[in-house]
Amino acid sequence: MVLYFTGTGNSRHAAIIISDAVGDELVSMNDMIKNGETGAFKSELPFVFAAPTYAWRMPRVVSEFILNSSFEGCKKAYFALTCGGQTGGASRYLKKLCEAKGLEFMGLASIVMPENYIAMFPVPGKEEAAKIIAEAEPELLKAAALIKSRSPLPTEKTMPAGRLLSAIVNPLFYRLFVSSNGFYSTGGCTGCGVCARLCPLNNIEMISGRPVWDGNCTHCMACICRCPAGAIEYKKRSQGKPRYYVNDEGRI
Repeated sequence: MVLYFTGTGNSRHAAIIISDAVGDELVSMNDMIKNGETGAFKSELPFVFAAPTYAWRMPRVVSEFILNSSFEGCKKAYFALTCGGQTGGASRYLKKLCEAKGLEFMGLASIVMPENYIAMFPVPGKEEAAKIIAEAEPELLKAAALIKSRSPLPTEKTMPAGRLLSAIVNPLFYRLFVSSNGFYSTGGCTGCGVCARLCPLNNIEMISGRPVWDGNCTHCMACICRCPAGAIEYKKRSQGKPRYYVNDEGRI
């Protein structure tokens, strides 16, 4: 069973490649989280969790979903985290998560995908992003082959700086940056409501045909990057930056 959480499509695309290669079903954690559901999952094949990397760790919303769900059958658990560069010391926390759920940690595949956190970092243009996605696909297939054979993923070397990023920067990131304050719609907003429908935390409400952010935000960037009109900004930090969404075929 391949479960994914995504904001701009990177991790969903990764999950699709893995699920196709191992011949297993695909489950959206986004939909379940949005509906306030937890899972009672049972699978005779390994569990695979695909998600983006937030400040060098798995997103808290995903960890909480896993902690509140149950897993029966095969106890092997694999993780594929998409990232702009590295996942730091994320594997340490994934091991702890597996221990808490009685799962066997089988490794982490750090999959470099186009940077999409436009609230803070530079974002590649469309051609560069497409190149990065194409280069990620062979790595995903390698991971999928190991998952299919139930072999451990290669142990990734974690440098001391990476461990510090996950241990120190991650809590500061949530405390200082993860807030919906700063998101706003511009005059180009058509009132289509796509942002509200996409938000996994039901943080966006359409009022008088315009989106209003309510405070419960995980900074997945789905609203800003997937707005059909490109009419959402985050303070001044997103202005002029390209936005993209990776579809099921890996196209932008």
